[in-house]
Amino acid sequence: MASPAPAVDVPHSEYARDAQGWSASLYNRSAAFVYSPAYTAPVLELLAAQPGEKIIDLGCGSGEVTVVIDGIVKQASGGLVVAVDYSESMIAKAKEAGLDHAFVSDIQALDIPMSGFNNNDPEFKFDAAFSNATFHWCKRDPAGVLESVKKILKPGGRLVVEMGGAMNCIGLRSALHRALKFRGYDPVALDPWFFPSLLTSASFTPLQITLTPRATPLADGIRGWLECFARTSILKACPDAEATEIIDEVEDVLRVDCQDREGNWSMVYTRLRFSAVLNR
Repeated sequence: MASPAPAVDVPHSEYARDAQGWSASLYNRSAAFVYSPAYTAPVLELLAAQPGEKIIDLGCGSGEVTVVIDGIVKQASGGLVVAVDYSESMIAKAKEAGLDHAFVSDIQALDIPMSGFNNNDPEFKFDAAFSNATFHWCKRDPAGVLESVKKILKPGGRLVVEMGGAMNCIGLRSALHRALKFRGYDPVALDPWFFPSLLTSASFTPLQITLTPRATPLADGIRGWLECFARTSILKACPDAEATEIIDEVEDVLRVDCQDREGNWSMVYTRLRFSAVLNR
């Protein structure tokens, strides 16, 4: 069994969180599967980036997948990749990876300094918008994400997304909801995720949509997953001691289904993957 993750709220520690509640170092430790080649190959194939294209990555995380796209488009002149994430920590890590055009913004109301990379061209638009494992964090205004994409894509431009779909992380959310409700919290209000079976807009014509379950090994165990993704989201209202108690409880509940006899943890992810084009 993976050892428990260290405390991550200690100031100046390796795992200290930014103002948005994220730690790129903790993400790299506990959730590297999110950007692993084995799991990102299908959505990158769907994107089919071409040399010379201009592509924006919405929710780039620490930039590993964005770097792959960057390497493709820059094989021809004019190729450009722009990276956006809500987390200052993630964007700092993405810049360390060599992504020059990386910006902090909420993609539900995208606001980036276009003049920083487009030579102040008021007609500038992207060939494609890409996103991996981010849209399900946009519970507040998922329609706002699509509106943001609509503003930055050229007519006929591509939107290619992989996100959590219906029944993603089944069992874990119910365990968190039960633990929070028992302690007097409103878990529905605190839950930061939405996992749809379909995401549509009249502005886009869908090309391909799939909903695929995937067994996902957790190298840092369920505790590492919870520390990375839940502690400052669905558990943000809980004092440290109470959050630790809930994490212990959820880990114990999930052990029967998500841990094998050798102590290895895994969880069922269900991935909603789709491509669409912006209507002309």
